[in-house]
Amino acid sequence: MKENDLIDALILEWKQEKPELDSSAMAVVGRILKLSKILEKTASKALSDYNIHYTDLDVLATIRRSGKPYQLTPSKLMQSVLITSGAMTALLKRLEKLDLIYRAANLDDGRIKLVGLTKQGVKVIDKAIETRFNEASTSIKSLSYSDKTMLSTLLKKLLIALDT
Repeated sequence: MKENDLIDALILEWKQEKPELDSSAMAVVGRILKLSKILEKTASKALSDYNIHYTDLDVLATIRRSGKPYQLTPSKLMQSVLITSGAMTALLKRLEKLDLIYRAANLDDGRIKLVGLTKQGVKVIDKAIETRFNEASTSIKSLSYSDKTMLSTLLKKLLIALDT
């Protein structure tokens, strides 16, 4: 017997109310949206021991991935992080108060500020990213290697098509 989920129930209700609607796209999009909320919530829960949120991890990880000296301009950060510039400003202030990042003038161009990781920031992101990777693996443990590969390929295809 096939298991049903919330999206199946919503589609069935719409088929009863408006049978002329093609619900096939919502079967995919609805599940992606629902999964996004679930995955972000579990990631945030896994990061709570580090006193950071999912979006904090995104910023810290972006700086850490940039390599030594672990510094980026705010505009480079904005290219990698999925938040608005106003939200980025508030997030950077919070991370600075937590002594995870610092802001300094760019020696090449004094008009530009750099965002860098403090020693504490490097320690936190190095531990938190391991936790995050483990949590991500746990989240998809019900999928076989083949399933993961196929799903990754399909999601990448969709993301490239939509990310203009």
